[in-house]
Amino acid sequence: MKNLISLIAAEDPTQTHHWLLPETAEIIYGGLATVIVVTLLVKFAGPMVKKSMAARTAKIQAEIDNARESKTVADAEASKIRAALGDISAERSRILADADKQAEALLVEGRSRLEAEVRDMEAKAEADISAAAARSGDELRAEIARLSAQAAERAVASALDDRAQQDLIESFISSVGAAR
Repeated sequence: MKNLISLIAAEDPTQTHHWLLPETAEIIYGGLATVIVVTLLVKFAGPMVKKSMAARTAKIQAEIDNARESKTVADAEASKIRAALGDISAERSRILADADKQAEALLVEGRSRLEAEVRDMEAKAEADISAAAARSGDELRAEIARLSAQAAERAVASALDDRAQQDLIESFISSVGAAR
């Protein structure tokens, strides 16, 4: 059985002589490849990394210097603003007083304009009411005249009998014919 296991292990590439270590040839070739790659990286990539780090350091230093200069300028501006702050409160009170005066003038003007508009609207409403009353009186008179004419027609028609009505029509026709 032991011969069978060793025969299987010799033919099976996944089986090694030790559970932790690879084959000796793999250790040698892998070690040499690692040494060559690390040497090339140090020789060629090392200067580029140093150069990029130096450029990054210079850039950061320039940003720090600019920030320091900006802070100095901002501090100077802040001191100017603090000095002008006293002037600002006086200016604010003057502006508020002007605004109060303008608001009062607007209120007075607005009230007088509103009163004039109300008077105009009242006069117009009174004129509209008078016109509507006159118009309704005229319409009422016209309706009464129309109804009176209809009532007179009906009263005449009911008061006349057929013979009297026929005589009236013939006399009208004869008077019209004689006038021709």
